[in-house]
Amino acid sequence: MDELTAGVVVAGAGPTGLMLANELALAGVAVVVLERLPVRTGLSKALNLQPRTAEVLDLRGLLGRAEERSFATVADGHFSVIPVGYAGWDTRHPYQVGIPQAQVEAALEERLAEQGVKVLRGHELTGFEQDADGVTVTAGDLRVRAAYLVGCDGGRSAVRKALGLPFEGIEGRGHGVSADVRFSTTPPGAPTEWRSMGNMVTSLRPGKFIGLIPLGEPNLYRLSYGDRLNRPDDLRAEVPEAEVRAAVRERFGDEVEIEEIRWVSRFSDDSRLAATYRVGRVFLAGDAAHIHFPAGGQGLNLGVQDAMNLGWKLAADLTGRAPAGLLDSYETERRAVAEGVLQNVAAQNALIPLTPDQLALRGLFRELTAIPEVQRKLSGMVSGLAIHYGPDDGVEGARLPDFPLDTGFASDLFHSGKFVLLTKTPAFAPHPEVVVAEVPELPWPDVTRVLVRPDGYVASTTGSTDGWLK
Repeated sequence: MDELTAGVVVAGAGPTGLMLANELALAGVAVVVLERLPVRTGLSKALNLQPRTAEVLDLRGLLGRAEERSFATVADGHFSVIPVGYAGWDTRHPYQVGIPQAQVEAALEERLAEQGVKVLRGHELTGFEQDADGVTVTAGDLRVRAAYLVGCDGGRSAVRKALGLPFEGIEGRGHGVSADVRFSTTPPGAPTEWRSMGNMVTSLRPGKFIGLIPLGEPNLYRLSYGDRLNRPDDLRAEVPEAEVRAAVRERFGDEVEIEEIRWVSRFSDDSRLAATYRVGRVFLAGDAAHIHFPAGGQGLNLGVQDAMNLGWKLAADLTGRAPAGLLDSYETERRAVAEGVLQNVAAQNALIPLTPDQLALRGLFRELTAIPEVQRKLSGMVSGLAIHYGPDDGVEGARLPDFPLDTGFASDLFHSGKFVLLTKTPAFAPHPEVVVAEVPELPWPDVTRVLVRPDGYVASTTGSTDGWLK
């Protein structure tokens, strides 16, 4: 049996696992990434980066790689497929980046390789045991001894199941299907570019919906359809090609023909949340910790931001810089965010009309979304821009809006993954792991300095590292 040692084992090489591995490698932590599949699937799956995820990638100099692989810039988000804009949010990225999940993974794995870490593909986690000093992970004929294990292995997580954790929530009644299809001709009324969420999805009858998003190639579209009132007996069964073609005919008629179905998958409208994100030295992140109906396009983004939150905290612990309680703050902060997402997804699902009364409610809600304050509230939810880790809405716990400096932007200061002290008056570094930058102004007029965490949230307005570094 082959044996390795590491600081952290990451199970799963999707966007969450790859982002986490990058964060750990950046901090000099030895990381082993185990992936069940022998090769990347190349399947598009998720299609977007929300504004906050764009900001997060920018903090590490990764956004450019993603945008090079993107096929669209989408000027708005949506709440139950009702477009909501980003006006009122102080962000350099008031848009969604249209990019297939496979390309997000490619960009992250490329950076990971540059940091000297190779994904161990074809290595499925088959078991693990933890003790007071670490975790011993088994993947077939490979055994890895590490300080921590993080399950980033999806909604059917082997790590979560091995821990025996309840995956609590709501079992839905319906289902949805996503497929990448190429038509012989452009369907009538279908957009040829993805610039807005307006008119992307239509309702055929109560509970049923269908939508098309152009994927940047002639006549290639993401087809999404579903039924909120009915689901097949076996959600895991292969989706028949005839079913996909029938859904297209119902919407567009017999004259629209599908030339190729590149990928198709069925999903449920269940919402579930792991009972806890940590058991001893084992953590969960991404879909292993939470699943939901893909309303608002939040899933991939939620996982990447889980990884950003957990990565620097694990690194601080492994390098002896973490004060007591820092690792526990991962669950405190990120589980609350996931609970909020599950709540807004439930609200979005409630706005898919099943009755005439609900249709009227949706119409009224659409009118209300024209109010700027309502737009800002809804877009903040789905974009991640509204996340705040403080006990109130003050500066501490707020996300740092990016702003220009003489040599670039504030986000450039975070490429090393360290804390950053932004100050309007001269100051010494309060800790070796803090980068100091003197700036003429800060986003908050009455504040003269802020200590900002590696993930871009304000730790303190005094510059003190107490409670954050030791």
